[in-house]
Amino acid sequence: MSRSTLRRRARALAALTTVAGLGLAVTAVTSGAAQSVVPGGDCTAAYPVDELVDGAPVTGLTVDHGTTPEAFSGELIGVLDNGIAPGLDMIMVRLTSPEIDRVGGIWQGMSGSPVYAADGRLIGAVAYGLAAGASPVAGVTPFADMDDHLGTPATSVPVSRSAATAIARSSDVTSAQAREGFTQLPMPLGVSGVSSRRLSAALAQADDHAYLSAASYLLGRASGAAAPGPETIVAGGNIAASLSYGDIAMAGVGTATSVCDGRVVGFGHPLGFFGDTTESMHPADALYVQEDLFAPFKVANLGDPVGTITDDRMTGITGTFGPLPDVTTVTSSVTFGDRTRTGVSKVSVRSADALANTTFYEIIANHDRVVDGLSKGSESISWTIQGTDVDGSPFALSFTDRYASSYDLTADVGFDLGDIVYALGQIDGVSIDSINADSQFVDDSSTWQLKSLQQYRAGGWVAISRSEPAVAVAGHRLIARALLVSGDDTVTVPVSFKVPDRAKGLTPILSMVGGNDIYSGGDLSSISKARRYLRNLVRNDELIADFGTSGGFYGGGYSGGTSAIEGRGRGGFDKSKVLGPLDKVVGNAVRVKVIVR
Repeated sequence: MSRSTLRRRARALAALTTVAGLGLAVTAVTSGAAQSVVPGGDCTAAYPVDELVDGAPVTGLTVDHGTTPEAFSGELIGVLDNGIAPGLDMIMVRLTSPEIDRVGGIWQGMSGSPVYAADGRLIGAVAYGLAAGASPVAGVTPFADMDDHLGTPATSVPVSRSAATAIARSSDVTSAQAREGFTQLPMPLGVSGVSSRRLSAALAQADDHAYLSAASYLLGRASGAAAPGPETIVAGGNIAASLSYGDIAMAGVGTATSVCDGRVVGFGHPLGFFGDTTESMHPADALYVQEDLFAPFKVANLGDPVGTITDDRMTGITGTFGPLPDVTTVTSSVTFGDRTRTGVSKVSVRSADALANTTFYEIIANHDRVVDGLSKGSESISWTIQGTDVDGSPFALSFTDRYASSYDLTADVGFDLGDIVYALGQIDGVSIDSINADSQFVDDSSTWQLKSLQQYRAGGWVAISRSEPAVAVAGHRLIARALLVSGDDTVTVPVSFKVPDRAKGLTPILSMVGGNDIYSGGDLSSISKARRYLRNLVRNDELIADFGTSGGFYGGGYSGGTSAIEGRGRGGFDKSKVLGPLDKVVGNAVRVKVIVR
């Protein structure tokens, strides 16, 4: 989908992926002031890289269970000059602890674990692992550089033959394995609130628009007295950064490297490499470390946000305790019989992709909670997007539509709204403050299907078709109606057009198309254009009738709106009308010739 246009029902949203059965969730919280307790900090001095000596002992801190850091130890293997980026070296260490030894090496979620020299100064943060898989050999980002904002992040670091030999001498890794190089410890975004089955199904419909690429974190909700607080974010303690939280959370969990004067640095590598950012900062409670052949990973619960990640750089993330970032609130209200639920997610990184994905998954998650099964049926949904335009003026865009599916309708609902949110989110200078959707679901998936057309002439209704054309008189009205069926029920929808005088002797086309079969495109490069697009957008429970010499919209696209465009060539004309809405989704299309006398 391009920046300025939207193709309805293009299924353009990306799906986040997870390992089967894995997901994440965080407690729904508001965007008010964070908890006041702030860690005292360690403010540990950095150890200069040029003073490191091969074989020197190192120690470190990380969490494999709970919130209290545990010690690990190891030795320095060597330094890869410019190993992360020009002017940014990578320090290689071999580490050991009961948990590192148990799972076969360092793990996903260990990123940011501080590594100290014998004199207590801070060497850096565990951030990279060998591409060969689980290994006790780690690449460390120098702490002296963790506040620097350098160039493009390195996700893969080659290892020279001599360095590979040194790694092989100091570990069980072979020289050939070491030559595969170091890669950034996995720091993907997990997604909460939806099952892996839902994620996989969404991915299958996402076409090639992968806005967010994510693997899995198994995270859960920490609430009540046991929830971790900001005081647990200490050197070697858990820290998480999220793009959204609430019903739907997109977050990564790692380790804090150092805390000083209300600021914290961690991870040792980027989460999303957003540079200046407004990610939410969370504490976390680790449950355990899951063994894995390729990359063991930490399973944890997230706590409420306690501050803002202000920098997401090559050398790690930097955050401030206290005020939380401004958020976009995504709200979904779903009613099904006597069951009603309102779900809320808050998007702290208000990018187009984060807004669209959160909206898409919020709709799916809330339907799953209320309907408690596949949403086989139909629903009317009304939504409103509010925000501030490029000139600072407030705006509100609203639309109502109807959906039906004999299997599950949530993807259609989510994709349509998500695509519009994504398009609006790309407009420079536009701020989206809230997205609200209100759905009324019923377990009846029946639709109206357009069966045939009739014309009123000679005092009665006459069937017209491709073999039995309509007959009209120039300068008079053509009166017709559509016959729609749904099971044993039938309904008619009338329409009439004034036949132009110059149409005499022509054979124009009368066509009618159900809204569910109309693929409409539009320009959403500004709020005014988006408002015009929505004003002209044909709903799924409407029809469009076309009368003219262009052949109608049968089987083609439609840009929306009621038009009366004439003069296409000698005697050419085209007229269209939108009919409805009806009480069900309308599908199918019929086209007939009209003989004008």
